[in-house]
Amino acid sequence: MRRVASVACAAMAALALPGAVLAQTWSQCNPLTSSGCPADTALGMTINVDFTKGAVNSFVASGSPTYDSNGVSFTVARGGDAPQLASVFYIMFGRVEVTMKAAPGAGMVSSLVLQSDDLDEIDLECLGAEPDQVQSNYFGKGQTTTYNRGQFHSVSGTQTEWIKYTMDWTQDRIIWMAGDSVLRTLTPADAEANQYPQTPMQVKFGSWAGGDPNTNAPGTVKWAMGPIDYSKGPFSMMVQSITVSDYSTGKQYVYGDKSGSWQSIQAVGGQVNGNTGNKNVLTVTASNSNAASTPTIVLSIPVGGIGTDKSPATATQTGWPWVAGATPTSGTIPSGWHMNPDGKIARDNGAASAGVPVQTLLVLLMSHLMIGALAFAARL
Repeated sequence: MRRVASVACAAMAALALPGAVLAQTWSQCNPLTSSGCPADTALGMTINVDFTKGAVNSFVASGSPTYDSNGVSFTVARGGDAPQLASVFYIMFGRVEVTMKAAPGAGMVSSLVLQSDDLDEIDLECLGAEPDQVQSNYFGKGQTTTYNRGQFHSVSGTQTEWIKYTMDWTQDRIIWMAGDSVLRTLTPADAEANQYPQTPMQVKFGSWAGGDPNTNAPGTVKWAMGPIDYSKGPFSMMVQSITVSDYSTGKQYVYGDKSGSWQSIQAVGGQVNGNTGNKNVLTVTASNSNAASTPTIVLSIPVGGIGTDKSPATATQTGWPWVAGATPTSGTIPSGWHMNPDGKIARDNGAASAGVPVQTLLVLLMSHLMIGALAFAARL
């Protein structure tokens, strides 16, 4: 109990410090190994975000993404830079479409990642050294016993053309697309044993220097075709827009047990696959048969599919309901707030997203921090 009290007091002290960056270790809670993990906020709808109009408060920034008429740019200029955006919501099966230009430069990686709390993962990556190629990848439960899951695909002009990339994910298959061409289809039968991704996913995208030997393992540097030469930069990935469709409904997604199966996921206030009747039919004009065979070298692609930003810039979020400096990877939309189709979280009265009273923030954050503190203390 003394340990519980100490952790709780530390959480309260962090809240009391103006501008303090909350570590929020509860967001790292793996439901397959820990009890009392917070529920995942459900998107439960479709949003269409136009980044040429600026930032939205349903995605939190790490590093320093910038916005202009092209959309949002993720620029790597020096060691430690890994700018990215991560959703404050999760989807339980769904579709993600990103229109983007990948970053150039040997050693650079532009990533679109879906990842769950139990480390199921679906990736699409573009390597800066290969302007006419993309890679598809997946992991289940964070297991990296073999690196034979990745495939390379021929796609022209990834760094110069605006290309829409799609990852469409159901319990029956995952489809990766570029434009209207299917790059790859994966079924549970095709996947490694018990490795098919099937738990609620957060959406992340951004750029990072996989080819930096100072921050990555040799296998990762080799995979990214490094080493990177920062003197030839800066290197920028640009994202014009993103559309995210959740094929399930509800307010939250909860792990019903520690199996990690999709059947164990509970949709609070909704239904898993409750939106599948309204999903858009995939438009396919051609299939890309140029997927390369499994690489012969051992590739050390990090779980998460994207680097961690270590630049001086802190994670920031404006508007509902997070405090600047915190990384909102969990929580619920409080009463009186809602998600709009443009990806902006706003008050029900239609007012623009503004600051929530400090008391409300404290209650929301403390409830999650206390859950995490108790779960952490129980493991001590």
